[in-house]
Amino acid sequence: MFDTTISFGNEEESTYIRNKLIEFNAKHVPEYLSSRYEEINLTLKDENGSIVGGMLSTLCWNWIEVEILWIDDNQRGKGYGAQLLNQIEQIAREKSCTFIKLNTFSFQAPLFYLRHGYVQVAVFEEAPIGSNHYYFKKTIV
Repeated sequence: MFDTTISFGNEEESTYIRNKLIEFNAKHVPEYLSSRYEEINLTLKDENGSIVGGMLSTLCWNWIEVEILWIDDNQRGKGYGAQLLNQIEQIAREKSCTFIKLNTFSFQAPLFYLRHGYVQVAVFEEAPIGSNHYYFKKTIV
């Protein structure tokens, strides 16, 4: 018998758990994909070197997941978000990914992603209350 208490893990414990899942998952995907994991972060700067936007994403196996795409309020509507999407799509093609996935809220940019060819695959209503949480996918050919 062992202690089955549940507690909040520290960073070392979290890393251990994550690595054990990665180890398990590697047994269930083709070998050529099992080690494909890479952070891909893009930064958009103005002429003064100040960050005005960016994208945080991860390549995992045969896809890229965009975790964050942010553009400064004063720079929105100028095509910078589209520029970042185009860049990550080009990277996905170069790295032989088959799709890109991402999520957004109704108060963020679902229409933006639809305009750029992303397809809604799921929605959680009232998440958070008064808004919806959308999940999108774009096939990369």
